[in-house]
Amino acid sequence: MSYRCSKCGEEHEGLPDIGFDRPAAWFTVPDDERGARVKLDADTCIIDDQEFYIRGVIEIPIHHHPATLGIGVWISQKKENFFAYLDNYDSSEIGPYFGWLCSSVGYYEETQLLKTRAHFRGHGLRPCIELEPTNHQLAVDQREGISLSKAWEIVHYYIDSLA
Repeated sequence: MSYRCSKCGEEHEGLPDIGFDRPAAWFTVPDDERGARVKLDADTCIIDDQEFYIRGVIEIPIHHHPATLGIGVWISQKKENFFAYLDNYDSSEIGPYFGWLCSSVGYYEETQLLKTRAHFRGHGLRPCIELEPTNHQLAVDQREGISLSKAWEIVHYYIDSLA
């Protein structure tokens, strides 16, 4: 099954991962203040030298399918854990660290501030984000897996919202 990439406009084969370029808190900082108050790169964000975020991946198993659906999200971190991560960026020897989910995963309801744990993997991989095992549907899906058709439904939710 193929899809058209919203970034490059090309057709691609296979199930794509989806994700967010910045934590939700970034949007609360006025445009004209972001340059002075926010330090953002592809994997980390600091706001006002007081709020610390890292980017990781929620992996959702897909029934009878070798791949997972990856959802790139941001979670908050305590200052000392954030800097331990920066100091050991490519190590699996730290953590796991607690954090609050700071991305609104729109397909699911009310995902902001779900409890998480960041598991660091090293080898150039972003941390794997594990949700607290609650009855929230995103946590249930991560724990129990989803069908391939639901995975495509989630992907198309994002592709269609970007179009």
